Amino acid sequence: MSESEGESAVPAGGTVVAERPEEKAIAQTPWVTIVWDDPVNLMSYVTHVFVTYFNYPKAKAERLMYQVHNEGRAIVSSGGREAMERDVTAMHEYGLWATVDKADA
Repeated sequence: MSESEGESAVPAGGTVVAERPEEKAIAQTPWVTIVWDDPVNLMSYVTHVFVTYFNYPKAKAERLMYQVHNEGRAIVSSGGREAMERDVTAMHEYGLWATVDKADA
């Protein structure tokens, strides 16, 4: 067996160099934007916001609006936390009540 077989690589400074372990992708927790029912905004306005901001087709925007109206809330978008925080801020700017939450796994 030669000297280099089975031994660690030691550079000139005497420090052993170990190979970096493979980085495993950490599953990011998906986040959601929830819009809540409120007594102020008209249903037509909520639909308008969903079409304008999220570029949803009118049918999908209306379905989400009815979910907000009938169930008290609807998940209107999902993704990374920063994107959901942007969406919530936008909903607040439109005058809607919205929050960020972790998505159900």
